[in-house]
Amino acid sequence: MFEPDSPETAPPAQTWSHEAPRMQAFVARHRPFFTLVGVLVAQLLLLSFQITRNHNVRLIQVWAVAVFDPFERCLHDLFENSSRAWGTYRSLWRAHQQNQELHAQLLVARSQLQQLSEQAGETQRLRALLELKTHLPLQSVAAEVIATSPGESGNAIFIDKGTDLGLVPDLAVVTPDGVVGKIIAVFPHTSQVLLITDASSGVGCLLEKSRIQGVLKGAGRNWSQLHYVMNEENVAVGEAVVTSGLDQVYPKGLPVGTVIKTDEGNIYKTIAVKPAAALNRLESVLVVLKPSLQEQQATNLPARP
Repeated sequence: MFEPDSPETAPPAQTWSHEAPRMQAFVARHRPFFTLVGVLVAQLLLLSFQITRNHNVRLIQVWAVAVFDPFERCLHDLFENSSRAWGTYRSLWRAHQQNQELHAQLLVARSQLQQLSEQAGETQRLRALLELKTHLPLQSVAAEVIATSPGESGNAIFIDKGTDLGLVPDLAVVTPDGVVGKIIAVFPHTSQVLLITDASSGVGCLLEKSRIQGVLKGAGRNWSQLHYVMNEENVAVGEAVVTSGLDQVYPKGLPVGTVIKTDEGNIYKTIAVKPAAALNRLESVLVVLKPSLQEQQATNLPARP
């Protein structure tokens, strides 16, 4: 049965109440000892105030320094390390901010440098076109390449000039490096140009040194073949190929390409020619206009004595 007065059900406060008399009894039993310890401590304190050491330093001060010096050193080191860490953090944060600013400035500088390089390249190309236009015996029109034929076998480009500037089919298209092709279709503001690497193209050519004539036809996207050169003719690798003017399309003497390989066939040699112009990186070209009837007549008139 449940007994309210049972020791097992007594609250914890009663337990502490039983221990208090024991503590009081212990102190009362050893009171002389505690009194002696208190007197000794008081004597030591009094002596420490009276006794002095070197430079008139009181002993209590020496003890106080000996006791509190390690704590002061720890606090001092902790404060210095915290200050140093905070300074390092601020320096790193400032360096990070400066690094981001410099990175942004570097990106802007690179963009400006790329734009200037692009402008310099465009200026150089336009200067070369101007020089070529000046040295050509016929009038010409500058044009920009706006598109190329899609696919690996595409050998045609589109330029931004058409009938609005009087362009017609069968006009030669050239660059300062060499011949590009000829116009095969003209629209109001654009024209289609067939490259010399197309199989249906044909350019009257001759070898620059030996003056051997032939017809250049396309054989792929990046090279052509010079046809109708007899096997007994001596053709050297590296010899330049220029226009002969016999096709009535390309003016005479324009660079076409370079012989890169030659083999003998049944009757004619197989001569591989690398185009002089970079046909896969065309940007600006010149369209060579044909002279009018009056200009041709003026050219054919004999000079006056």
